[in-house]
Amino acid sequence: MTSRLTFGVLGGDRRQIALAESLVLNGYEVYACGFDRTGFAADVKKGSLDDIVRECGIVILPLPVTDDGVFLKMDFCEDKIALDDSFAEQMRGKRVFGGMMERLYRTSAAWKEIDTADYYTREEFAVRNAVPTAEGAVEIAMREYAGTISGSRSLVAGFGRVGKVLARMLRGIGAEVTVSARKPADLAWIESYGYRPLLTADIGGGEPYDLIFNTIPAKIFNRRVLSDLRGCSLLVDLASAPGGVDFDAAEKIGIKAILAPSLPGRVAPKTAGEIIRDTVCHMMGE
Repeated sequence: MTSRLTFGVLGGDRRQIALAESLVLNGYEVYACGFDRTGFAADVKKGSLDDIVRECGIVILPLPVTDDGVFLKMDFCEDKIALDDSFAEQMRGKRVFGGMMERLYRTSAAWKEIDTADYYTREEFAVRNAVPTAEGAVEIAMREYAGTISGSRSLVAGFGRVGKVLARMLRGIGAEVTVSARKPADLAWIESYGYRPLLTADIGGGEPYDLIFNTIPAKIFNRRVLSDLRGCSLLVDLASAPGGVDFDAAEKIGIKAILAPSLPGRVAPKTAGEIIRDTVCHMMGE
């Protein structure tokens, strides 16, 4: 019999493993489907989609729900779950949470009549994910840059959530930090924090940087800007799709550019899973 307080974790990557384990440790009964090639440290009940439909009143889908718009994202299972009318109908009567739900909604008109919510759109989720994203960016720089971050001339393009956290981390390590922004108010805040402010439109004006971290989801680093950069050894693109770097141009110019999406799930899956748990629980409480 379906329980309103039994969770079903359906598909995903290491974040969803940590999510399921943390829910169990919080005292909830949890069923998980899509994890045939891995195990759980806590008492998570491995089951099928049918088990989740029968037993669970709350279903948590992965981030993103789907990579291709056709099948559910399931990194640890060979079987596929098609996202179609049949799948949507099985979710009727449940509370369904997921990350980046737009492509899921397009798979069936039935989703308009199902209780769904997108945890990816929550401000608390974005702010808390900025920390593992920034830590992942620093880890990439430590691995790929031939010098030390301490003493490096580092540019953070963009003063959003990730940009704010990353700039603070870089300065804490000892980097000379420049931060770009478009708005005069942001440039004033950047200066007040002790960073060097730079208008985003002026990136590529001849200033030398050893490391560049882009957080702006627009093609800021096009061929012209990349050609004007001096001394850059590594460019890490943290921006969401479509990204902010012309990678073909960077390769031809000789700048090592690395695309680094979904860093929380790759570098800190335990924390990322707990962030999903807390966000979903707050949404349920509201």
